[in-house]
Amino acid sequence: MKAEELRGMSVDELRAREGELVEELFRLRLKRATAQLPNPMKVRETKRDLARVKTVLRARTAGGGAAS
Repeated sequence: MKAEELRGMSVDELRAREGELVEELFRLRLKRATAQLPNPMKVRETKRDLARVKTVLRARTAGGGAAS
């Protein structure tokens, strides 16, 4: 997911996406631990997407919405 796409989302949508990514990361880690993960790069991609979402959320909440 691109940062530009995230900047176009509302705060509620970003929080929902953050929750989805946390759940997905948990499932991927579980699959990796049981050696059932076909694509290990998916974990890395999900972690980066989660970091992007958190960065945009942090910029909006800390900046008072000025960083739209």
